[in-house]
Amino acid sequence: MAIPREFDLPEPDPDARAHSAQVASAVRQAIQREGGFLPFDRYMQLVLYAPGLGYYVAGARKFGAAGDFVTAPELTSLFGATIARQVAAILDATPEREIVELGAGSGSLAADLLNALAEVHAAPRRYRIVEVSPELVERQRAAIVRLAPAHAHRVEWLQAPPDRIAGAVVMNEVLDAVPPSIVERADGQWREKGVVLRDDGRLALASRPLADTRLSALASARYPSGDYTSEVNPAAEALVEDAGRRLAAGALLVIDYGFPRAEYYHPQRAGGTLMAHYRHRAHGDPLRWPGLTDLTAHVDFTAIAEAGERAGLTVAGFATQAAFLLAAGLLDRLAAVGPPDSSAYLREAAMVQTLTSSAEMGELFKVLALARSDGIVWHGFALTDMTHRL
Repeated sequence: MAIPREFDLPEPDPDARAHSAQVASAVRQAIQREGGFLPFDRYMQLVLYAPGLGYYVAGARKFGAAGDFVTAPELTSLFGATIARQVAAILDATPEREIVELGAGSGSLAADLLNALAEVHAAPRRYRIVEVSPELVERQRAAIVRLAPAHAHRVEWLQAPPDRIAGAVVMNEVLDAVPPSIVERADGQWREKGVVLRDDGRLALASRPLADTRLSALASARYPSGDYTSEVNPAAEALVEDAGRRLAAGALLVIDYGFPRAEYYHPQRAGGTLMAHYRHRAHGDPLRWPGLTDLTAHVDFTAIAEAGERAGLTVAGFATQAAFLLAAGLLDRLAAVGPPDSSAYLREAAMVQTLTSSAEMGELFKVLALARSDGIVWHGFALTDMTHRL
């Protein structure tokens, strides 16, 4: 995907510009409180999640054609319906039969899972959504009432994961939005990137010597030799490890874009993976329109697998999204839409192409399963399992 130049980005309307100016002001205040340098992970935390200001907790539309990006559940309900087959197998291995979804986005995946599980008489006893954004909670609630009204009574919202989970934990495009630290090695010296104020008051990226020995140890163990800049994300690893420790039975499914470690920290990927998303455009300036722009980094799936293992979970499988969905019955779901020459079928077939094509989401997105329980049938890894690449 070509990265647009700054002037290719559409201009926000006056209200959006005013909101972004508020967020930028909050960033300036944070920089001043921190003595002139705000580490990048804390900048990203502020612009995405600050109460009333951050991208995910303010009122701007984020998901779907009218937002800044489209996730798989917004493309087609076939995604959730296919994932449901694997989720049903996890629930079958756990008598409590609960689903916990971390960061449910628009609520489309929850609705599709509930509907598809009910079709095969495998509905969960309860569906818990962990969501920190009050605005997204209301959108999710409305989506579930609209799309899965018969099952809305099963859903409850939490601001933090429950102490004990027995069932399926679902994390779809969650870890890419967990703020990473950006660490660079230059001339043998470790530095961290952050945000500073220029003399004219504008925000700018800068580097300073890295004092956090935990970050330098992680980067030293993962980076190739020579000068190199990339992300390390102990916060994402901690999130998975924490969820794993709460998981008493069942399994955790992570669906996101990223790579095994050897590919993530490849010598040719020396600038990291951080990207900004604004109005369906990807660009490389994380300081552009703070509060209106989504910031993401790819997932180091090796690190996430190691985090699960620290929590006592077992890596049950690792595959590309295309391989997982095809093995779990995506094409059977597509065939059930209608005749191949019908408009409904052709529309859904185009979405299936997006989900599975190597040029779209099929190869970049991966599915990682971390299990606590034995005896789960892993439909999604029947075609291929790339665990050896982690």
